[in-house]
Amino acid sequence: MNQSTYDTSLKPAHRAANSKLSPSQASTPISTPEAVLEAWHISKRFGELQALDDVSIRLRSGSVHALLGENGAGKSTLVKCIMGYYQPDSGQMTLAGKEHLMQNPRAATRDGIGMVYQHFTLIDNMTVAENIVVARPDLPFAVDWTKEATAIQAKMEHMPFQLDCQRKVSGLATGEKQKLEIVKQLLLDTKVLILDEPTSVLTPVEADEVLGEIRKLAVEQGLSVLMITHKFREVMHYADEVTVLRKGKLVGSVNVADTCPEALAEMMMGTRLEIRPQPRVEITGAKPAKLSLHQVSVENDQGLLAVNGIDLCVGEREILGIAGVSGNGQAELVAALSGQRSLAGGAIRVDGEQYVPTRKQIAKHRVYCLPEEPLRNACVPELSLALNLSLRNYDSPETAWFRKIMRFGVIRRRVKKLIERFNIKTTGPNEPIGSLSGGNVQRAVLARELSEEVNVLVVANPCFGLDFKAVRAIRNQIMEARNKGAAVLLISEDLDEIMELSDRFLVISKGKILHESRPLEADIIEIGQAMAGQGQTMSSAKPTEECAAWQSA
Repeated sequence: MNQSTYDTSLKPAHRAANSKLSPSQASTPISTPEAVLEAWHISKRFGELQALDDVSIRLRSGSVHALLGENGAGKSTLVKCIMGYYQPDSGQMTLAGKEHLMQNPRAATRDGIGMVYQHFTLIDNMTVAENIVVARPDLPFAVDWTKEATAIQAKMEHMPFQLDCQRKVSGLATGEKQKLEIVKQLLLDTKVLILDEPTSVLTPVEADEVLGEIRKLAVEQGLSVLMITHKFREVMHYADEVTVLRKGKLVGSVNVADTCPEALAEMMMGTRLEIRPQPRVEITGAKPAKLSLHQVSVENDQGLLAVNGIDLCVGEREILGIAGVSGNGQAELVAALSGQRSLAGGAIRVDGEQYVPTRKQIAKHRVYCLPEEPLRNACVPELSLALNLSLRNYDSPETAWFRKIMRFGVIRRRVKKLIERFNIKTTGPNEPIGSLSGGNVQRAVLARELSEEVNVLVVANPCFGLDFKAVRAIRNQIMEARNKGAAVLLISEDLDEIMELSDRFLVISKGKILHESRPLEADIIEIGQAMAGQGQTMSSAKPTEECAAWQSA
């Protein structure tokens, strides 16, 4: 298949056109006599967070089963329970009709359950054959590498993907590495194959090739496939059944032939919106545009456009939400706004001035950011809490002599005040930030970003995976920044969070803005259609009454 023949439609490629089954008609789960793996009433709690609550799923032989849900819905927790990484608090699992104990990943591999992870688990300085051999659950004490490579190459001829066993992994392209991960599991005699976001690192053409071969294997060899994905097109094209989770609970399981993207989006989000806006300082009249994006485009790691020519503006004392299913350009947009990724086109302006997020301009315009996974994107885990909280201003006149020699006494006193103000649970300023809980890492980064007067605040999934107390504290801080005059761009996959905090919100799909509304005027059907990629691309998101300075910018 070449690029010109890539089909972006959502019509199932391997069955008749689907009807529209409503979420209320979804079964829980589909009952089939060909079940290979069944997980019943699985629950798992981490502290105060109920990650899974009475979830059941049934996988058939010879079928592809998609697992859908927003960020934090419990998808990864469920498959980690199946693989034995986590022990569920309650529930049971059967494999080929017999009770299966979820002991550990090695035991799961021995029992024929394999998983291809979102991030590669390959060893770069080893060959293809060596990576396959070391993946075995029972590796012999002595390995005849030549004999193993010959045997693997012979078996490879009957595999859907052909790879040279002597090539080093470091020399493989991204698509070849993904194929190797799949072949590795197939050579382990896997009967149940779990794929975690299998196309997140692939081009559309590579994605079609990989998923097409996986589906062929399922149909022809009886392989049972569970595919975690956030792409409706992949569900409609390649899956037979789909199970939807929301906030750790099972919404339902349906046959793909009986549903449509709009119905699936509604299942993911809920059939109604509970809109409870937080108290805020209400501002009447036009708001000056503090942050504006003009035809902004950003590429992903594969050089493809992840953000495609979007316009938007955020006014003073305004929270603009961006809602959408994971993987539609949100991560790339945040990376561009925080200076971690260059623009492929367009321009960013702050207070009407051209803005490039260098350290100098970030300080000048006071544009601060709380990215998703801050421990990876905004912290140095091995450094102390004090040093991490000082990354923003370690060379300022207040904290350094001649902007070179840090005044550690001043820094410690300042950090102690931030710990108290933001209620960061820690043993003290010298504790490595990497040892803090997720909620406290979020609080710490937010403390750093809000410790000075903020003009523009960009936040991405700020409460993902946190308990109720941490969620409430962080959302209060975001609202306080807005009320003090900041323009806040809130990018979140939690629609409840968008509705609670936003003054108005947009929906992003495939890197384009497809919908704009205010929380109290929100229409769940229109939101679901936009999240599923159905709707007209908006040329802009800049109502005159919201951003009076747009034209002058």
